[in-house]
Order: sequence, then C-alpha cells, then structure tokens
Amino acid sequence: MRLLSYNIHKGIGGRDRRYRLDRVIEVVEKENPDIICLQEVDRAVRRTRHDDQPRRFIEAFRPAAHLYQLNVKLKEGGYGNLVLSRWPFQSHHQVSLRLQRRKPRGAQMCVVQTPEGPLHLVHWHLGLAEKERHWQADHLMQHALFREASHHPTLIVGDFNDWRNTLGIKGALGRSGFHQVTAPRSRFRSFPAYLPMTALDKAYTRGPVTVRHARIARSRLARDASDHLPLVIDFHLDPAPTT
Repeated sequence: MRLLSYNIHKGIGGRDRRYRLDRVIEVVEKENPDIICLQEVDRAVRRTRHDDQPRRFIEAFRPAAHLYQLNVKLKEGGYGNLVLSRWPFQSHHQVSLRLQRRKPRGAQMCVVQTPEGPLHLVHWHLGLAEKERHWQADHLMQHALFREASHHPTLIVGDFNDWRNTLGIKGALGRSGFHQVTAPRSRFRSFPAYLPMTALDKAYTRGPVTVRHARIARSRLARDASDHLPLVIDFHLDPAPTT
C-alpha cells in the first residue's frame, strides 16, 4: 500500500510563484498512491482563481472516500487539509488544534478499511512555534476521539513544521510509543522544494505497521509545483498472530 503526504502550497509554485494546480495533480498521479494527504488546499480563494480545489482533486482521482477540513477562513473562502482514499472510511473525525489566538490548525482522523485491515490515519499540519507544536501533539494524544481508535495500527503524517525533530523520542509522540519513519532527517529534506534544506514533512507509526520504503519524491516537476516536496510511504499492516 502507498501513501503520499504533500503540502501543495495552494498549487502555487515555490520558485515561479505561478498558480498551476495541474502540476500538483500530475506529481501526485505519477506516484499512484492509495491514500493522499494534502495540506494547504484552497477553496474559493481569489489567489487561486476561486477554484474549488478539493473538488478538482476528487474529480481527478475519484476516491472511494474523502474528507476536507477547512482550517483557515479568509475574507473569501479559505484553506485546509484534504484526505483522499482508494478505500472507504470506517469512521472519521476532525479536531481543532488551535492554540489561543494563533493561526487555526487541525487534525483529521480516519479509520481506513484497507485490504489488509483497518488503519488509523492521522493527518495534520502543525504550527510554526515549537511550544505550539508540542501542545498540539499532546492535545491530540489525549483526545478522546484519538484514543477511541488507538487500538488500530496508527500512522501519523503531514507537515509537522518540526525542523528540530523534537516531537519524537522525548516529545509527545515518543512518549506515546510512536516510531519515526522519516529518519534520519538528512534523507527526508523536503523544504524548500527547489533546494531542500529542512525536513518538515514526516511520518510516525505505532502498532503493527511495517514500512517497506519511505522517500521524498524529487522529480523536476515536484521541485516546481509547490514549495514542499511530497513524502511517499510504502507500507503493510502486519497480520494478527494465529493461535
């Protein structure tokens, strides 16, 4: 099974500043993922020609299930996170991760009915301040809706903005038993796309999830389509032991 996580920067190229959502769609299509997790997806915003970007992605990929979370509301429209899945959702929830007066952030939680069993998927885009990110991770780990599905194999992906890698090991994710897939950081530099220096796009797993391969997609088109490069993860869910 393959998952792709991608901060699409509203479809605006990081180098040429041109709005061309078709480039983003082509980057995603070439990877042929089963689950697509996108951050900074616009809907009805002037800068992106008032496009309904969630609808454009749905029309392009025709998923069995999808979920859009509008986090930041603007004078016209807004932007947020989008999940598209080749397989249906058993359940799904959306949780606010906004800390006081900071920019609104959110997490999407879905139990995906994969061919190998249920997968608890968490998709988020965390804040810019380190203390904010630690609060957001702690808040989600303790949230009743997260705990409700915590017995399933769990995969957390998205734009963590955690450039110092402090959420793992000694952070909330490490304390909650999560293992970082995207390590070492030197292999997962994803920002800025045209000259990646920092690893912002990450993945963590807990439970019987086996990651076969994880990589940053570094095609020429990906370097132009957004200010981030996409993260691609090939994984399996381990079968339950027989008695």
